[in-house]
Amino acid sequence: MKRYGQTLSLAVCGIILSVGNATAGAFFERNGLAIDGYDPVAYVTEQKPVKGLPEFHAEFLGSTFLFASALHREAFAADPAKYAPQYGGYCAYGMAKGYKAKIDPEAFSVVHDTLYLNYSETVRTRWLSDVPGYIQQANTNWPEVQKQTKVRD
Repeated sequence: MKRYGQTLSLAVCGIILSVGNATAGAFFERNGLAIDGYDPVAYVTEQKPVKGLPEFHAEFLGSTFLFASALHREAFAADPAKYAPQYGGYCAYGMAKGYKAKIDPEAFSVVHDTLYLNYSETVRTRWLSDVPGYIQQANTNWPEVQKQTKVRD
């Protein structure tokens, strides 16, 4: 009976760990960091990409974000949905076209205080040609595309 209880406890722990990791990867990450370690708050407040520092980090939906300052980390902690990139940090243009794609953290736009990332500056230029249309398409595609496991290079 004791052995059965230990086995059951380990099985339950495994289920809890699996559920706990279900949100891991909610945001596109490289080297274990969302947005390649760039500060999501800086995009919105300073309108530019700023590298975060390891001493200022926070977890959100299983992903690690870095910040340039404690003040930015606090702002993010108070309202992560306001600062986190749209579409899980994948390329917004790719999302509009129906697929997940990696991003270049330097290729971004902030629209109505919302951060959108793109694959490259070239793709960003394409994105900027019809931001409202692409946002509408990406919003429509996101519920299905977020389930995809493949990410385009």
